[in-house]
Amino acid sequence: MSRWQKAAGGSGPDRGHAYAQRFALLEAKGHDVHGEASLAASLVGPAARILDAGCGTGRVAIRLAELGHSVVGVDMDTAMLDVARDHAPNLTWLHGDLADLDQALPDPAQFDLVVAAGNVIPLVAAGSEARVVRQLASQLRHGGLLLAGFGLDPTHLPIPQAPITLDGYDTMCADAGLTLVNRWSTWDTQPYEAGGYAVSLHARTACAAASGTPMPAAR
Repeated sequence: MSRWQKAAGGSGPDRGHAYAQRFALLEAKGHDVHGEASLAASLVGPAARILDAGCGTGRVAIRLAELGHSVVGVDMDTAMLDVARDHAPNLTWLHGDLADLDQALPDPAQFDLVVAAGNVIPLVAAGSEARVVRQLASQLRHGGLLLAGFGLDPTHLPIPQAPITLDGYDTMCADAGLTLVNRWSTWDTQPYEAGGYAVSLHARTACAAASGTPMPAAR
């Protein structure tokens, strides 16, 4: 079981609707709930292929599709995916564990960008973090980007202790053939100096052979 499932209290059918409603209320009050999608879209060209890893109810993926990108969402939480499918039945929503992403997406190296928003990385199953990063890296074309934002302390996480550090995450990325490009403290690109939340951008490089996937030619 992932840390997300434990923190959310299992897989109740109403959880997805409650999660989506929370963001709907924020948007109704005038809050920008599309910061993740805005940053992601700024990093790629038009009609990019984007994977929303740990897509939840589809908030980020749906916005990226509205901006003209070709988006696939994948999540292991069926309650969240049900909401995503209700809101955007025309998009591709896949049920799968990010640690076994190659089973849901058997054709690797097809995406320009993989985005993992909403504390995805620290909320996967304990001990699977490095495998998840390798799986995400394997889905990127040469030069493709991994964009991930997550909490680094309990204040920014729904669990009592942060399971990974930035140094640890960077090591996982390097082992998967990813190179750090930039890092911010927020999705609106405020510089990262220190603090309990970070948004990290890594690129897939020629070292991606470490992930066990042949490097494709750049598109």
